[in-house]
Amino acid sequence: MSSTHRPTDIQLHQKSRILELTYSDGSHFELPCEFLRVYSPSAEVRGHGKGQEVLQVGKEDVNITGIEPVGNYAVKLVFSDGHDTGIYDWDYLHELGTNQERLWQDYLDRLKEAGHERKTH
Repeated sequence: MSSTHRPTDIQLHQKSRILELTYSDGSHFELPCEFLRVYSPSAEVRGHGKGQEVLQVGKEDVNITGIEPVGNYAVKLVFSDGHDTGIYDWDYLHELGTNQERLWQDYLDRLKEAGHERKTH
């Protein structure tokens, strides 16, 4: 499995709950842990097909407690709420960064539709 977007640097900032990714094409993303958690590529979040996605709620304070390499193509992120089944390949992380604003707004809209209010600190 080869990836077109391989990060040259990954840094976890636990205090601010941000995963910082730098790519060789010059792109740079700061992805909040909550964002990464609610867009986990795991079956638990994505479901097993289109329309089976499971809205994640109450993840405002989630943090990443571990980053484990998976071959040369991905990382497994371990979250403070115990979630650790998502394999984030390099292209998926790049896609999340590239589409962060739209995806975040989509998440906020889905929370609102479901009647959930995000806690803000």
